[in-house]
Amino acid sequence: MVKKLTLSAIVACTAMISQAGAADIVDTAVSAGKFNTLVTAVKAAGLVETLKGDGPFTVFAPTDAAFAALPEGTVASLLKPEAKKTLQGILTYHVVPGSVMAADVVKLTGATTANGQRVDIKVADGKVMVDGATVVTTDIKCDNGVIHIIDAVILPADKTIPEVATAAKFNTLVAAVKAAGLAEALSGEGPFTVFAPTDEAFSNLPAGTVETLLKPENKAKLAAILKYHVVEGRVYSPDAVKAGKAKTLQGGAIKIMVDGDSAMVNDAKLLKTDIDASNGVIHVIDSVLLPPDAGQAAASPAKSLESALTEGEQLYADGDHAASSKLYMTTLESVVDGEACPCAQTMKLVKATMQKASECQCPTSRTVMLRPAVEAVHNVIASQE
Repeated sequence: MVKKLTLSAIVACTAMISQAGAADIVDTAVSAGKFNTLVTAVKAAGLVETLKGDGPFTVFAPTDAAFAALPEGTVASLLKPEAKKTLQGILTYHVVPGSVMAADVVKLTGATTANGQRVDIKVADGKVMVDGATVVTTDIKCDNGVIHIIDAVILPADKTIPEVATAAKFNTLVAAVKAAGLAEALSGEGPFTVFAPTDEAFSNLPAGTVETLLKPENKAKLAAILKYHVVEGRVYSPDAVKAGKAKTLQGGAIKIMVDGDSAMVNDAKLLKTDIDASNGVIHVIDSVLLPPDAGQAAASPAKSLESALTEGEQLYADGDHAASSKLYMTTLESVVDGEACPCAQTMKLVKATMQKASECQCPTSRTVMLRPAVEAVHNVIASQE
């Protein structure tokens, strides 16, 4: 019976397979004698030259027993020439750029792999887990990196963003993506980062909004709203919060911040983060992000602000104070990001008001705070035009 190593034993384990003299990752794996399937796969995937390169690389290496535990026929299928791209994706998911020793691995909650997707790292009950695999031996030093042995093959996500959204039952979002003609684009190579509203988030929009947006004549407006939820690249939550904002495919910017115990995207709360897809990553949010009216894009700044004031007033009169305050906040964000207001003192007051409003939980109070700020910016810009 083979006993699983404890965390202390793993961290303390010496490089029992390391050789005297220089040996790269591939040569070390070959000489070890327990990575025959891995070495064969690396050759079939055309990655030998890469893993013999300068690096450094950190490789989470499955043993022959780990590959043998896969469903029957899996390895044979992956080694076929037509499966080369899939095999490359799986193998690069086991590689992290840089040389990350065990003492540093245990401090991490995740790591971005050479595949582009992120593996989860967890320490529990004295064991280090990488996705669903247990690390059994660490710190096998090579001249271009380090190998950590794991007891299972870890697999990257193989479904595209629309496929992941469909499986997770984001029914309204999927229907909107199809109606806007964006399904093919979001199934493409990407990668993309999608802030995905739940069905409940869509249902919280004013009555009839979703039905109206799904009509063919509103396709362009729907596409603009959906693109406002998409950022180029694969941006995981720690990097998103650190950046503070991101430019969307719609052209406008979204704010990303931590508010107390919650992470926020504009006024939407992040409910779940870092859901991998083969061509990107999904973060779940609790409300729909509404960009400034796309129809205002060609208008002068003063006209755009005037339109926002008129629309916001109507929303408020209709009792939708949340939508009114969100419109005012989004409008002010576009002014701040674009530095459209020439008066530094007004901008200072606007930013202070926006900060105060973002901390307020009452949509009515937020609207009351934000509308005068929109009016002030409008007056300053209008006087300059």
